[in-house]
This record gives sequence, C-alpha cells and structure tokens, in this order.
Amino acid sequence: MVAEHTVKAFDVEMGSLRGLIAEMGGLAELAIGESIDALVKGSDELAQGVIARDKKIDALEAQVDQLAVQIIALRAPVADDLREVIAALKIAGILERIGDYAKNIAKRSARIENRKVFEPITLIPAMGELAAEMVRDVLTAYAARDAASASEVIERDAKVDAFYDSIFRNMVSFMMENPSTITSAAHLLFVARNIERIGDHATNIAEQVYYAATAKYHDDRLERPEN
Repeated sequence: MVAEHTVKAFDVEMGSLRGLIAEMGGLAELAIGESIDALVKGSDELAQGVIARDKKIDALEAQVDQLAVQIIALRAPVADDLREVIAALKIAGILERIGDYAKNIAKRSARIENRKVFEPITLIPAMGELAAEMVRDVLTAYAARDAASASEVIERDAKVDAFYDSIFRNMVSFMMENPSTITSAAHLLFVARNIERIGDHATNIAEQVYYAATAKYHDDRLERPEN
C-alpha cells in the first residue's frame, strides 16, 4: 500500500509539473503575440499587459523549481523520470527568458515613430508568428514526449534565422534611403533580434524534449559550435 501510494503521489506531482510548464508556455506564447500586436498597432495597453504579465511567468518558474527539487528529494526518480524532471527545470528557465524577450519587444513598441508609413514594420509579424508557432509546437512535443516533433521544431529554426537576415538587410537599406528613420529602425532591429532569440530558445526546449524522450542528444546540439 505504501509503495502504491508513493507511485500515485509521484504521478500527481509529475502531472503538476507538466501543468506548470504548459501554463508558462501558454503565457509565453501569448506574450509573443501581444507584444508584436502592440508594436504594429502602437498600443500602450497591450504593451503594458505583456510587461505586467511577465511577473506571472517568473512566479511560475519559481514554482517549477520548487516542485522539481521536491520531487528529486522525496521521490528519488531515476532514468526516464529523472530526465523529465531535469528537462522541466531547464525548460522553465528557457520559457522565462522567452517571456523576457517578449517583454523587451513590448517596451520598444512606444519608441517606433511614424509606424503607419514605416515599411519594414510590416515584416515583423510574420517572423513573430514563426517563432510563436515554434514555441507552441515544441510544448506540444513536450507534453507528448514526442522526439520526432521536437526534431522538426529544431529544423524550423533555420527559417527564423533566414527571416532575420532578410529583415536586417531590408532595414539597413531603408535607413540609408530614409535617414530620419534611423532611431525607429534601430529599435526594430532589436525587436527582430529578440524574435530570432525566441526561435533559438524554442530550439533549446526541443533539444531538452528530445533528450528526455530518447536519452540521447540531438545531432543539432552535437554539431553546434561553441560560443
């Protein structure tokens, strides 16, 4: 009976851990979408909502940390279970950083001038949608412990990188032709860079999902050069 109770308690705690990650992921995805909307529409209300909600993401990360440590200390998980707990710890930290990138985008939204005639701003939403889709899909892969889907997300990061390169070239050309837009264009370049980093972090989550499911590192991680 004791062993059965322990197994049930462990299952409940793991379910709670997965639930916290899912909630963090949902808030991070929402923050990405609303920060881009705030940028395009010039909505201070949307921007402030993203900034305020980031505290909730931070609080959820702290809950994940606390629960993961409790599970390790009390349940002594091994093999697949231990990998999942460690993955949850790392994923929570990555999602917190994704929330920070979305918050940074929201903070810059008020600094864009003449957005209605600022052509490069029209390129940002498509890039943001790509990154948000990566976050959504990698969390679906996490919930299903789906290594194949995680691999697909990793491969998709190249599209976000290509988008960033295209936006960078477009923005530089626009600044040269319209020197008065340099300040706003610089802010948009930072926004594009933040979105590119969100894509990178979605890839990092995918690598954790892949490792938790297979006990092997993904080839992308093995081949990645040292920074």
